[in-house]
Amino acid sequence: MRRWWVLASLILSAAVALRADDIFQINARGKREAVQRDAIVIENDSAYLVYKHFDLKDRRVEKVSLTKGSLPYIVETSTADGRRGIVGMWRRFGFTATVTDLSGKTTRIADAYLDFYPPGGRGSLLESVPAMTSFTLLLTDGAADEVKFEDIGHVDLAAGFLKITRRDGRVEEGKLLPPTSQPVETRLLGITEKYDPASQDIFDFSVPLSRLKEIRFGS
Repeated sequence: MRRWWVLASLILSAAVALRADDIFQINARGKREAVQRDAIVIENDSAYLVYKHFDLKDRRVEKVSLTKGSLPYIVETSTADGRRGIVGMWRRFGFTATVTDLSGKTTRIADAYLDFYPPGGRGSLLESVPAMTSFTLLLTDGAADEVKFEDIGHVDLAAGFLKITRRDGRVEEGKLLPPTSQPVETRLLGITEKYDPASQDIFDFSVPLSRLKEIRFGS
């Protein structure tokens, strides 16, 4: 719990000088209430208000869609520099990783997380299955274990099996246990240095785990 509050304090302190879009709503009494500060609004029409922001608990960028009703929303939009600054802050506090694919190409990403799609990249993500910042393994001895990104040094991937080396040196091996009984393709997603703050997506890096051979966290 203490770690969460320390992270929250650091993010709030960093955001003071990096004002991005602030979202307010006029309540039934006619007063303005803050809905979200330091967000980036990506859609604002007569029906919906859609924005992305950094979620402290999940430690990743998330997208929120608000349906407009009788109570109006007000958006105080930041400058382009303010939006770039807030993305820079997101990159500082999410999970960072250096990813190597099967061809040997290496990419450094921030705000890394796992999400789940139909096999072969067909269709959109499985919205009924929440994104994760951990690996759930079916271990070689038949037991299962969930290993959080924050505890991992690096992951070696080969032929559907994962070898996870924790930061404390412990090693676990097994097969990724999917969070659903549906056919699923697990992908690693995140943002690179080329990420566009105005993007409709909350990532610009998306690769199936089956195409990766190594993930090094915090490097």
